[in-house]
Amino acid sequence: MSETKKNYIAGAWVAGASEIENRNPSDLSDLVGMFAQASTEQLEDALSAARTAQAQWAAYGLERKQNVLSAIGNELMSRAEELGRLLSREEGKPLAEGKGEVFRAGQFFTYYAHEVLRQLGENADSVRPDIEVDVRREPVGTVAVISPWNFPTATASWKIAPALAYGNAVIWKPANLTPASAVALTEIIAKQDIPDGLFNLVMGPGRDVGQRLVESPRVNAISFTGSVPVGRGIATAAVHNFTKIQAEMGSKNALAIMDDADLDLAVTLALGGAFGGTGQKCTASSRLVVHEGIHDAFVEKLVTGAKAMKVGHALTEGTQMGPVVSEQQLNENLSYVELGKSEGAELACGGERLTMETEGYYMSPGVFLNSTNEMRINREEMFAPLTSVIKVGSYDEALHVVNDTEFGLTSGIVTRDLARATHFRRNAQTGVVTVNLPTAGTDYHVPFGGRGNSSYGPREQGTYAREFYTTVKTAYISAGKPA
Repeated sequence: MSETKKNYIAGAWVAGASEIENRNPSDLSDLVGMFAQASTEQLEDALSAARTAQAQWAAYGLERKQNVLSAIGNELMSRAEELGRLLSREEGKPLAEGKGEVFRAGQFFTYYAHEVLRQLGENADSVRPDIEVDVRREPVGTVAVISPWNFPTATASWKIAPALAYGNAVIWKPANLTPASAVALTEIIAKQDIPDGLFNLVMGPGRDVGQRLVESPRVNAISFTGSVPVGRGIATAAVHNFTKIQAEMGSKNALAIMDDADLDLAVTLALGGAFGGTGQKCTASSRLVVHEGIHDAFVEKLVTGAKAMKVGHALTEGTQMGPVVSEQQLNENLSYVELGKSEGAELACGGERLTMETEGYYMSPGVFLNSTNEMRINREEMFAPLTSVIKVGSYDEALHVVNDTEFGLTSGIVTRDLARATHFRRNAQTGVVTVNLPTAGTDYHVPFGGRGNSSYGPREQGTYAREFYTTVKTAYISAGKPA
């Protein structure tokens, strides 16, 4: 039995009040490790240490802080093979995706290392004589980062990196399904030139540690990615203390495929968008809105492509889709398959649990046909390797269907018509729009976020992150008159 991995609190690795086991969803006989669960008392220790450390960190010179973030990012990128394998082993995404995620996480840190030097203020003349105005941004304080299991390293990094770059302390509560990736990232951060308590890893259940964290008056800001119900609960708790909050939540992304689309391109985009990461992406293409003029040809190629996808162990070469992350997730996915059929949709392929060489949470990629936008499978986020085709008769109808949802994260269109593409990107009611690209896949140097029930609060990533991780101070200075 391997040694239990500990929490990192106030500059020290500490045992928890209990522990959980972490198993490989590709092979349930493979124990990834045992991981400590923090007590609420340990969380309070982390909060106390963070306040002191944040003041020390804010006083660091710019280049000293930049060197810390650069070192974290460079190590992540140099170890992408090793840490990507660990990520895929515990989360289930194919190895290529795991390695890519870790490398991208490194890019977040190196990007924000440069942003450390770009924190420029503003100045102005007052409306009153002989007075100058100085406007600058200061750290918000202690930031609670609550990250999901589907991108355990990347999503955490795009929150932690700007938090540190703008001078804040961090309390990180990762998802309990992917603790190994959290410990690996923490090990890299912990060995840097930072004050004890600046960065804290507090693993534990959301109902205890997570709830106590978001309710704490000692937290100045909360950055959360997860489900809408949990996001609503966090927002309710945050409002009680007037804590700043940023929440990225659910989605029901649509890819509109027009009658003038490149058919092969459209199928490739749909397959990658729907089934990449086993459909466990907030940007997944779970609705395929297809013009009737191309519908039958598109469906034939889509179903053929879905049937041909190689489902297998995440670490096996050639695997295109790994298992889902847990038994609970698998059961939820299978229940949506039955729901779709009961609503009248035709399951053209997939949607079944698979038996493989190793015991795991495998299912085949599923495609629903003859679905309507009123069906629950097209209203609710499934987070599954399932996608639904919705036939429409015109571009206007397609745009209406794309926008007819409570969510608004990403949407895309496949078309050769420049005017149609321009109209779509201006009128699609989502925070991210793609043209002849999959709905999944974003850059780290530009803002990311959605509308409706998909997002709440300031945008993440790029320079827009400073809106959340800083607070503005306006100073008035009397220059006086020269003697």
